[in-house]
Amino acid sequence: MIPVLEIGGTHVTAALVSPRTAAVATRVRRPLDAQARAEDILGAVLRCARALPGPPAGARWGVALPGPFDYESGVALFADVGKFESLYGVDVRASLLDGLPGSPSGVAFRNDAHAFLAGEWAAGAARGHTRAVGITLGTGVGSAFLADGELHTTGPGLPPEGRMDLARIDGRPLEDVVSRRAILARYGAAAGTGGGPGAGGAGSGGRPAGAIAAAGADVAVDVREIAERARAGEERARRVLDAAFGALGAELGPRLAAFRATALVVGGSMAESWDLVAPPLATALAAAGWPPAGDRPLPAGPRSAPQDPADTPPGSRRLLRAQLGEDAGLIGAAAAAGGAG
Repeated sequence: MIPVLEIGGTHVTAALVSPRTAAVATRVRRPLDAQARAEDILGAVLRCARALPGPPAGARWGVALPGPFDYESGVALFADVGKFESLYGVDVRASLLDGLPGSPSGVAFRNDAHAFLAGEWAAGAARGHTRAVGITLGTGVGSAFLADGELHTTGPGLPPEGRMDLARIDGRPLEDVVSRRAILARYGAAAGTGGGPGAGGAGSGGRPAGAIAAAGADVAVDVREIAERARAGEERARRVLDAAFGALGAELGPRLAAFRATALVVGGSMAESWDLVAPPLATALAAAGWPPAGDRPLPAGPRSAPQDPADTPPGSRRLLRAQLGEDAGLIGAAAAAGGAG
């Protein structure tokens, strides 16, 4: 069994992963405050790891976490990203080696989006695809580009460093258009202007910061609530979500075509609203030169039945919802620790 950690903005998970079956055997999940002091963040991570029963002595741990981070050296580079900034310059590898249970032999770090796609490729939605792209939608936008089992950070269609968060739409950072804060800002700006078609948001000169409070919108509203309002028939909510995911598709389409991807796998908290994410995303992808196969995006199948390669004819393109949830990142972290990426 390979011991792994997945460190996110709100939680940390420790788990044991079977390298033979790519299955998560045991896990412990604990809350994590990304705004805390460095010693408190690291302390919470180590307490979670120590609560994991049975990690093998002398094992090499796999760790998936977001960037900016120097994954080779194990040094945190978080700055101006709203989380883990107290860790800037900290040698996280040294701290983990000093505190992890079982006298570990090493720690292998992996970008969380890379781990997500590696896991989905091994045992989830991307199984059977030789060229796949993964996108995680939540607080920000994570991305990974995989060909023949290898993750790429440069090449045709790839954004700088292989990071979609570094891409730009109409001169603006992608995350100013597609992210939790961008959706909330656009929704608030639309409320403040009466919700008309030109209200706020991407490329409209709207108010990207503090717009909700300034517009008198619901301060407590979050993306989940906006999704619920869209399902209930609120035009403003639907328009805001369509604009965000449509913009993402317009930016991704040419990149997927250039990369020759046959699968786009979407994960993260926003993918839980797949009924609202997939239609505008698929429409924009098709308009931008990467039409997904079929009349509509294919939903993810059950966990026990990943996509059969025989169901993916050469050249077909699939828009897929992630199947494995948190398990994808844990499996991808285990692959890094086991030497498979």
